[in-house]
Amino acid sequence: MAISKDKKREIIAKLEDAFAEASSVAFVGFTKLTVADSSKMRKELADAGVRFFVAKKTLIKKALEKGGYAGSVPELPGEVAVAWTTEDVTAPSRGVYEYGKKLKGVLSLLGGVFENAFVDAPQMTAIATIPPVPVLRGMFVNVINSPIQGLVIALDQIREKKS
Repeated sequence: MAISKDKKREIIAKLEDAFAEASSVAFVGFTKLTVADSSKMRKELADAGVRFFVAKKTLIKKALEKGGYAGSVPELPGEVAVAWTTEDVTAPSRGVYEYGKKLKGVLSLLGGVFENAFVDAPQMTAIATIPPVPVLRGMFVNVINSPIQGLVIALDQIREKKS
């Protein structure tokens, strides 16, 4: 079904605004995605602060042209959607990647925009495997705490021997 020029301009404007405010963008390929799975995925992404929008590839590419990103747009085969957030830079790719593992072969990361540059699918998948910020902070605290904990255990052992 053809889209009117006014509707196309509206979609391009919405995408341009989204890309301008986004801290990162993931390009999502999907095939045979049911309405129920789509609704559930959109809800999970929204809970994580990620917005999801399906648009024609040509309109997505036109909106990306005005972004001034480094590199070239990755290959976007099949049906395409975009996921973006203004908060956690890894959230869009992580959310799509995690949901794609549940629905094997239905969702895939095609690439994205990370730190104002286009990245391809393998790089976006690598970004998706980075833990969320709270988990990273916990890991950092554990690394800092580890030597202190080791010292306390050693001192306790010395105290036990002297008693």
